[in-house]
Amino acid sequence: MRAIVYRTYGGPEVLGLDEVPTPVFSPPEVLVRVMAAGVNPADWQIRSGKRTRLPEPFMMIPGLDLSGVVEDPGQSGLQPGTRVFGMAPLNLDSENAGTYAEFVSVPVEHIVPMSDTMSFEDAAALPVAVLTAWNSLFEQAELSPGQSVLVHAAAGGVGHIAVQMAKSAGAYVYGTASGGNLAFLQDIGVDRPIDYSVERFEEVAKDVDVVLDGVVNDADPDIDRAAVDTRLRSWQSLRRGGMLVSITGQPDSTVAKSFSMRSTYGFASTSREALLHASHLYEQGKLRPHISKLLPLGSAAEAHAISERGHTRGKIVLQVNA
Repeated sequence: MRAIVYRTYGGPEVLGLDEVPTPVFSPPEVLVRVMAAGVNPADWQIRSGKRTRLPEPFMMIPGLDLSGVVEDPGQSGLQPGTRVFGMAPLNLDSENAGTYAEFVSVPVEHIVPMSDTMSFEDAAALPVAVLTAWNSLFEQAELSPGQSVLVHAAAGGVGHIAVQMAKSAGAYVYGTASGGNLAFLQDIGVDRPIDYSVERFEEVAKDVDVVLDGVVNDADPDIDRAAVDTRLRSWQSLRRGGMLVSITGQPDSTVAKSFSMRSTYGFASTSREALLHASHLYEQGKLRPHISKLLPLGSAAEAHAISERGHTRGKIVLQVNA
């Protein structure tokens, strides 16, 4: 099969299109013919060696998000030809087979049938963002109707999905973004868009129940001062007892306690319930991923370069078996 592979850590240039063996799978895994694959920051963070480093040489296929068609259902009970979407397992301790490939083997609990109205491209843009937003907002923060949430980087991959899921749950949503993204935030349902370059968000979003922070990466030694400032000011937006959820790493709980607040780490936890909920919202027109760039599989290096520059509106998606 054709796949994007890399055999050493480095920049986007280490990615190349190659012919590799089709994955061998065994129950309860399912072999899926990949139609499209979403691009996430985790993909290039792993590729760069930022998250972990395997002994070289190795062969890695990147990618977590997928949409496609069941090629071999194994013993899953699914029918061949079923349209599915989901997230491939992330195993940083092995040469895992990712989704930038014509076929991928995934555990059946990691995928669900797609809505009939959903395109493969839209479906591939959803899984990691949906699972991260679901875990952060509903499993960790227990967001409920009538509460308020401040979403940082609300135009980003996770942010714009989190906004729509929070709105569908009956929350009031504040969202920060650059001035050029304010109209986009209004389009996806943000109640009060905030241009972080001209307004201090903590003076606008006050006594909120939840802050979803995708800006600060506590584990990054090169973290910039502006990001640190965003985190510190975020505590001022929370009500007493409110929760800050970071999707980039475990925040400092001692700081949270000093503000009489709570903090936790939100991540893309496997959940068929979340994916099925997203499919239902999509059918209702309440959830739409924004695809900023649609590229062929062979342009994965370009996709990573764009993602690494940051400030991507929505998601980048690769067409695989187009």
